[in-house]
Amino acid sequence: MTPRQRGWRAALVALCGAWLAVVMGAVQAAPTIEHWTRPDGARVYLVPTDALPMLDLRLEFDGGSRRDPAPQAGLAAATALMLGKGTQAWGRAPERREDALAEAWADLGAQWSATATLDRFSLALRTLTRPDVLQPAVALLAQQLAAPAFDDAIWQRERQRLVAAWRQAQAQPEARAQRLFAQAVYRGHPYGREATPQTWAAIDGAAMRAFWQRHARVCDARLTLVGAVSRPQADAVADTLLAGLAAHGCAPLQPMPEVEPLAQATQVREPFAGAAQVQILIGQPGVARRDPDHLALQLANHVVGGGGFTSRLMRELRERRGLTYGVYSYFLAGRHAGAWTVGMQTKPEQADQAVVLIHEVLQRFTREGPTEQELAEAKRSLVLGHALKLDTNRKIADQVAALAWNDLPLDELSTWPARVQALTREQVMQAWRRVIDPQRLVTVVVGAAP
Repeated sequence: MTPRQRGWRAALVALCGAWLAVVMGAVQAAPTIEHWTRPDGARVYLVPTDALPMLDLRLEFDGGSRRDPAPQAGLAAATALMLGKGTQAWGRAPERREDALAEAWADLGAQWSATATLDRFSLALRTLTRPDVLQPAVALLAQQLAAPAFDDAIWQRERQRLVAAWRQAQAQPEARAQRLFAQAVYRGHPYGREATPQTWAAIDGAAMRAFWQRHARVCDARLTLVGAVSRPQADAVADTLLAGLAAHGCAPLQPMPEVEPLAQATQVREPFAGAAQVQILIGQPGVARRDPDHLALQLANHVVGGGGFTSRLMRELRERRGLTYGVYSYFLAGRHAGAWTVGMQTKPEQADQAVVLIHEVLQRFTREGPTEQELAEAKRSLVLGHALKLDTNRKIADQVAALAWNDLPLDELSTWPARVQALTREQVMQAWRRVIDPQRLVTVVVGAAP
C-alpha cells in the first residue's frame, strides 16, 4: 500500500469513526418512553414528539396466525382483511358499507391498516393531531373495532381473490420451497400452518366475529402512540379506541406450545418443472425474541449471512465462485422460536455445490468463530443500522410496539448500541453454539433435476 493510499485509508477510518460517534450520540438520545397500565389492563406506551403535528399509533392484541384453529388456518388474516370492509352502526355513528368507509378515511386524509403476523394482530393509524382530524379519525377506527360488519358476501369475493393468488403462487418454486421448509422446521407447530383454499372455505363471518371477540381483549392490549400528543390526550385516545371492546371480556387464552429443537438433520429435494433456478433453504429453529442471547445471535448472523456483501456466505458463494447473485441468512424471532434461515437461488447444475459450500461455511464458523475484524465491522454496521430505525415517527412507533409486545425493558432502544459494542467474541460464540447445530439442519432444495 502506497503512502497516499495509507493516508486515504486513515482519513476514511477517521471519517467513519466521526460518523459513528455522531450516530451513537443520536441513538443514545433515543426517545424517552412513558408507560402506564390502565385500570382496564391495557398497557400504553407514549413517545411525545412535537416536530410534526402528527400521530402514529399501534394497537396490538394476542391474535396472530398462531391462534388460528388448524382447520381454519388464515382466520386471523381474514379477520384483519375484513375489518376494513364495512361496519355496523355503533353509538351515534351510522352503518358504513365498504365504499362509505373508504370515503370516510379519504375525507380525513388519515391512514389505517390491520395485519395479522405469526404472533400479533396489529392495527396502525397515522393522522394529523388537529382536533378536527384526530378525534374523527380515532372515532372512525373505534367504530371498526367495536362493530365490524364481517359481511359474508364481501368475504366470498375476497376469498376468491385469495384462492386465485394462492393458485398462482403454487406455480412458483419459491412458494413450494417455503412450504416444505416450514413443515420440516416447525413440524406441526402453529408457526408452520398454511392457509389454503380448503381452510378459507371453512371460514365465514361468524367465525371472524368469534375470533375477534375472543382475541381483541382490552385486558392485554398494547397501545403505542408516537407524536404530538400529551399523556391526557393519549388516555383520551385509548378511552375512545377501547370503549367498544370492553364487552369482549378477558377469558384466558390457551397456552401455546414451544417450537422444539430438531433431533437430526433433514434433507428434502423436489423437482419443479420449468424452474430455471433452484431454490435452496437451509436452517433450523432459532430463539424467541426475549431470549437473553438474541442480541449475540444477531451479531453472529451478521457475520455469517446477514451482512450483505460483507458476510461469509456472500464472499464464498458469490464473490469467489459466482454461484448466485445473492445469499442471505436471518433469525425470525417472535413469542416462540422462529426459524433461522439461509436462502439462495442458483442454477440446477450448481445446486449440489452450493449446498455443500453453505454447510462448510456454517461448520467452519461454528468451529472457529468470527475474526476480531469481522466482529468489529459487524458491530459498526449494526449500530449504524439501528440509528436508521429511529429516524421517523413511524419507525419509532414500530420499534416501541415491538418492545411493548415482547415485554422488553423501556430503555431497550437507548442501551442497544452499547450492549452490542460490549459483546465479546466468547459470548457471541457461546450463544451461536447453543442454538445453531450444523449437524441438525433442515436442507430444502426445490427445482433441481430429479
